[in-house]
Amino acid sequence: MTPSACDAPRIKPSWLTTFKVYLEPSTLRMLLLGFSAGLPLLLVLGTLSFWLREAGIDRTTIGYLSWVGLAYAFKWVWAPLVDRLSIPLLTPWLGRRRSWLLLAQLAVMAGLVVMSFNDPQRALQPVVWGALAVAFGSATQDIALDAFRIESAAAERQAALAAAYQTGYRLAMIWAGAGVLWIAARAEVAGVAAYQHGAWQTAYLVMAASMLTGVLTVLLSPEPVHRLTTPAKNAAEWLQSALIEPFADFLHRYGTQAMLILALIAVYRISDVVMGIMANPFYVDMGYTKDEVAAVTKIYGVIMTLAGAFVGGVLSMRLGVMRVLMLGAVLSAASNLLFAWLGTRGHDVTALIFVIAADNLSSGIASAAFIAYLSSLTNINYSATQYAIFSSMMLLAPKFLAGYSGRYVDVFGYQYFFVATALLGVPVLLLVWLAARVKQP
Repeated sequence: MTPSACDAPRIKPSWLTTFKVYLEPSTLRMLLLGFSAGLPLLLVLGTLSFWLREAGIDRTTIGYLSWVGLAYAFKWVWAPLVDRLSIPLLTPWLGRRRSWLLLAQLAVMAGLVVMSFNDPQRALQPVVWGALAVAFGSATQDIALDAFRIESAAAERQAALAAAYQTGYRLAMIWAGAGVLWIAARAEVAGVAAYQHGAWQTAYLVMAASMLTGVLTVLLSPEPVHRLTTPAKNAAEWLQSALIEPFADFLHRYGTQAMLILALIAVYRISDVVMGIMANPFYVDMGYTKDEVAAVTKIYGVIMTLAGAFVGGVLSMRLGVMRVLMLGAVLSAASNLLFAWLGTRGHDVTALIFVIAADNLSSGIASAAFIAYLSSLTNINYSATQYAIFSSMMLLAPKFLAGYSGRYVDVFGYQYFFVATALLGVPVLLLVWLAARVKQP
């Protein structure tokens, strides 16, 4: 591949210098804040689908309910507010980035509590409203956190911060996936084989308490230094500086190549996102217990997630982001084929271990490189808004398509579904190859 600006010739840091980056305070903070960012996602998507399926909700409905996740795809709408608007009382105390982080984290905690106290088997609507609150709070946290991360270190440190963020994010997803299942299994009344809402209530309350990790990190972290802005004189001037300028800046910097970059962003994670909605219903329908899924994802998932994020971050710094981006795209599509193979094995825990380990490794590598790539595209003057645009585009098409995943499985079955999601990743390879030739300004 012809190297892009991300891969331009440069003096490579020594291995010791590369590894020491992971011990810097800004990197460690990003690890903890990444945990806070990753926790809500599965609780309103993947893990929720396991809960709903166990409660007897049909797969088609579960697929449609995944559209709650579209909140992440439209966060660019209110990103300018997070980027520019101060929160009374909180912003003078904590600063703009930390005040928005804290407010968003409290919203996530409140939504999780609402979900825990409502049984979807009796009344599904309150659970959906709670999930929406979690999704909007989580999306807002992502906006503020992306800006916090980009403003917390220089460009040469962004790959390491992205890897630390991704490690924390993936650890939280293990806790919100395997952890919830493990807690729910422990909280069940012995000898009762039927669905038990109380077990899920306990698990989701523990998840709400787990958000305190992010709350404490925000309270104990310094506010990053960001540019001073001149207060807008009127609404039109504010709209120009907060919303129009970030869009115009990106288009101006990349010109005709902007559409290629946006196309890559829009579909890079499509294989993983579309497949992920049906993963937990698949486990339930294949006869895997909560304990089995929790144990496999907790042990092998954690190990391979850490390995993937670490390898992705180090390789991005050593070899360049675009090469690792291509590697991640290949691995992500290929891992979906393993789920199709798993569907032929019946109740095979050994095969489950292999598939989950491979899936987590590939996802960790792809995500670390992709976050670093998105960060390289932003202008520090519009970090929150521009990154929100990119990360929103990343989810819009995949989340919309994922809403029909349950219907597709009902009609064609799991194996054809997993093969189809792998094929969705083929165009991504071409887009990465073309994007590697884009010259950055």
